[in-house]
Parts: sequence; structure tokens; C-alpha cells
Amino acid sequence: MEILSNDYRIKSVLGRLELIIDNENERIGHDPEFDLKVSNAHKSRCLYELSMLFRDTDQHEIARGYVTQMQGLREKLATNATRVQAHLEAVRAVADILKTAMQEAEDDGTYSQEQFLYGEA
Repeated sequence: MEILSNDYRIKSVLGRLELIIDNENERIGHDPEFDLKVSNAHKSRCLYELSMLFRDTDQHEIARGYVTQMQGLREKLATNATRVQAHLEAVRAVADILKTAMQEAEDDGTYSQEQFLYGEA
């Protein structure tokens, strides 16, 4: 009976993980309301649950259907990694632009604190 219970739990977690990844892949970079941090926490939780379930399951007892589903998830995770990386690079670029703009706005031709410290040395 435990095999069936574990089988159901694996199926459930794989389904949730697939929904989370599909949602993240669809919304990242397109939906300004999308919370990547929350999505990542859900994704991490599912991956942790799967690792615990598979750790306690004999490899020969894993249904063949899950192997196919996990291969699909692996492809979706690869796409997800690419999109998350692109998103992080875009965030860094925007942060750099804002930092430069703030520095230029502060540089209004007056002396900075560093200039006074240099002159005292």
C-alpha cells in the first residue's frame, strides 16, 4: 500500500512542479506583477519533496511514465534556467543604468566629500 501512496505523492508533486515551471516560463519577463522569489520558493519546495520521495523509493518501483514526465520537466527546467538568467541580466542592466543616473544627478559641479578628504591629506 505504501508503494501506491508514494506513487500518488510523486504524481502529485510532479504535476505541481510542472504547473509552477510552466507559469514561471510564461510570466517571467512579461508580467510586471510576477513574483519570481515566491515562484522560486514553490519550485524549490517541489524539488525538495521529489528528492525525498525518490530517496525513499526503490528505483525499480518508479513508474515508467514518470521517467518520460521527468525528461519533459528537465527540458522545461532548462528553458526556465535560460529565462531566469536573462531576467537577472536585465535586472542588473537596469540597476546599473539607475546607479549611473543617480551618480550623474549627484554630480552637479560642487565638491564632493571625497574631494575635501583628498585635499586634507
